[in-house]
This record gives sequence, C-alpha cells and structure tokens, in this order.
Amino acid sequence: MAVSRAMRRLLRVRDIQEEQSKLALESAQGELNRLEQALAAAVDLGRRGRNLVIASARSGELPDRLAGIEETYAAARRAVALEPMIAEARREVGELRREFLIKRVERRQAETLIEENEARDAVVAERRVQQALDDWFRNRMHREGTEAGAERTAPVPATTRDEDATEKL
Repeated sequence: MAVSRAMRRLLRVRDIQEEQSKLALESAQGELNRLEQALAAAVDLGRRGRNLVIASARSGELPDRLAGIEETYAAARRAVALEPMIAEARREVGELRREFLIKRVERRQAETLIEENEARDAVVAERRVQQALDDWFRNRMHREGTEAGAERTAPVPATTRDEDATEKL
C-alpha cells in the first residue's frame, strides 16, 4: 500500500509546525539575549559609577562623585527591574524549547511512519518482481520441456514406417 496523501500532508503540517516553533524559540532566545545584554550594561554602568566615585575622591571633585553615586544607583535600579524580566524570559525560552522538541518528535514520528511504509512497499514490489521472474523462468522451462517431448513423441510419417517394415523383412 502506497503512502497516503493524508500521511504526506500530516508530515508537511508537522514540518511547518516545527519550523514555526523553532522561529518562536529563536525569537524568545533573542529577547532573552537582549535582556541579558541590558543587565550586563547595567552592571558595567554600576562599575563605571563606582570608578567615578573613587576617582572623584582622589581629585576632590564633588560633581563627579555625585554623578558616580547616581550612576551606581541607576545601575542597581535597572538590574532589579531586569532580573524578573530575565527570569520570565528564561522560563518562556524553556517552555518554547520543550514545545519545539515535542514538534520535532512528532515530525520525526510521521517521517518514520512514511519511511516504514515506503520500505514495506519496496519489499512487496521486490517480491512481486521476483515472483514474475520465477514464473517467467518456470514457464520457459516448461515450454522448452514440452517442445523437446513433442519432438520425441512426434508421429513418424507413414512412408517412413513402410520403409522400416520392408527393411525388416
């Protein structure tokens, strides 16, 4: 039995679903990366603020010290705001990854069913071809045997019988 159109359609649908799931995962992963880069930038801003405070303590510049303190606080506020967003993004990426893997398994199962069906069809077709060859060969051997037997049992013409009979006398 050939692979049905419905099975091929199912495989196509599973393939499209897997691709959509993969795109959603990549998008969520990109968003997570963007948030993590923003957190890294906040940490860097805090580091620069602390360095500015240290440098202003040596030079005695009050505006630099105040700017450094404000940068440090701003960086801390950003980090506090970004952490729950990063946690949510990680959870979403994990969920989308799980869904993607499920879709991949479903597609592979459909592929396996189709491949098994095609392999079974190939075996059946090979058996049919071999059976046809065996039948052809058997018929040929039978036909050759019949023709050889017909030559041995062919009636002898009457004139030959008469000549044989006269010779025996």
